[in-house]
Amino acid sequence: MKDLLSLTIQAHGGIENWKKYTKVFASIKAGGLTWERKQQPGILADINVIADTHRQFLVYQPNDDQQVQVVFEPNRVAFEKRSGQLIEELSDPRSSFDGHLRSTPWTRLQAFYFASYAIWTYLNAPFNFVDPGYRTLEIEPWEENGEHWRRLKVTFPDSIATHSTVQTFYIDKTGLIRRHDYDVQISEGVTSAHYLLDYVEVQGIKFPTHRRVFVRQQDNTPLLPEPVLVDLHLSDFKLL
Repeated sequence: MKDLLSLTIQAHGGIENWKKYTKVFASIKAGGLTWERKQQPGILADINVIADTHRQFLVYQPNDDQQVQVVFEPNRVAFEKRSGQLIEELSDPRSSFDGHLRSTPWTRLQAFYFASYAIWTYLNAPFNFVDPGYRTLEIEPWEENGEHWRRLKVTFPDSIATHSTVQTFYIDKTGLIRRHDYDVQISEGVTSAHYLLDYVEVQGIKFPTHRRVFVRQQDNTPLLPEPVLVDLHLSDFKLL
């Protein structure tokens, strides 16, 4: 049986192909209960993102005429003019969520911090799992809707901002990621089952174009059909 991480990386396009590029561009349209609950509706309704593939760094550029952007790195998130002039910033953003409950509103910079670390991982996985500090382990498989999925437990390094230190990726027989489980530590540990749908191939790399996140119940099944915590559509992928 092929090593699960190797199978998954190869299915998504292969590490050698991935290493040709330094950035991923995508257009995003996102909805779902999370943005309403956190009082930031529409914050990702029509926006472009450029994610670095060699370090945790990401830039958002809204599709409007305001000539502003959001810049993210693990210890800082900021609004800037595209010329580089600072408008507003949040340093050490993780600590700003201390004591937050699921109902606690977010500021716009907190919302972008959450979205940024999440989308950086979504665009870089599974290739980043070979980077220093990541640990992977195949665990017992999972049956869902008549499908058999192998599962990869990934422990993230402390240097990476992410949902939770330990996350689980469900891999189908072709090697594609079909589900991704985590706990949202900055929002009272919301348990999440995140589904990856409608893959496309761009420059030899495969990306899902639709992602839906549901509450994960104690028996590890998703709470369906509602609420949809995040409904994320991605398009116009480019590798740079």
